[in-house]
Amino acid sequence: MSGRPTSRATPRAGAAATGRRAARAASRVAGALKEEDVRALLAHFEAERRRTTRRGAAGAELRRWQDRIIEREIPRGASVLDLGCGNGELLHTLCRLRGVRGQGLELDAAAVMECVERGVPVLQADLDEGLKGFSDNDFDYVVLEETLQTLHRPLRVLREMLRVGRHGIVSFPNFACWQVRWGLALEGRMPVTGRLPYRWHDTPNIHLFTLQDFLDWTKDEGVRVVKAFAFAEGRARPLRPGDNLVAEEALFFVAR
Repeated sequence: MSGRPTSRATPRAGAAATGRRAARAASRVAGALKEEDVRALLAHFEAERRRTTRRGAAGAELRRWQDRIIEREIPRGASVLDLGCGNGELLHTLCRLRGVRGQGLELDAAAVMECVERGVPVLQADLDEGLKGFSDNDFDYVVLEETLQTLHRPLRVLREMLRVGRHGIVSFPNFACWQVRWGLALEGRMPVTGRLPYRWHDTPNIHLFTLQDFLDWTKDEGVRVVKAFAFAEGRARPLRPGDNLVAEEALFFVAR
């Protein structure tokens, strides 16, 4: 121990001061907006919520933008482990078009049955329990698509992914997107957007994090970002500076 005196009151006082500063800043922003601007923004988010409700199957299709990039980037004949593979659609396509040697892991029994019907090799497993059945560098690529935020032990799964795979592929929604920020700030409710169509009580997302949080993790863990992409402004493109504010979803190719 350093012997430096500590005080439990100091952090609380600092937090309170920070909260007061944040409240004053929010008040200034609100004051700068005209009433009609606020109404227009609220109307925008209500319209987005209604569109999300109607979108149904089309919304599910939109969430698959990452598949096209993954299919393009994974080399022919590579070995691929898909964590939380769902109904096996991605692995099925990779096996058919790229000749990969694929293996899926999925917890949901109904999704496992769909994989079997597609002819996709699959094991029913809980990712939060780790990947003990696999050795180091068993696979060329390990895919974790739109699953990280649903896990109880996300960091454990990320580390295991890079243990059993030479490369990791991770995609996730970015909770720092401006739509999420404004929805929470203006409405005071958990936002519902085209890319986050769930309400607070039925969402599978239990660990909310941002694009910048993920980049911080790669730096802290010594993980190398090989390639990165964003879905922003209605299209997929390479990641850019400032995308923590505008990207709705992100896709990273990483390695040790």
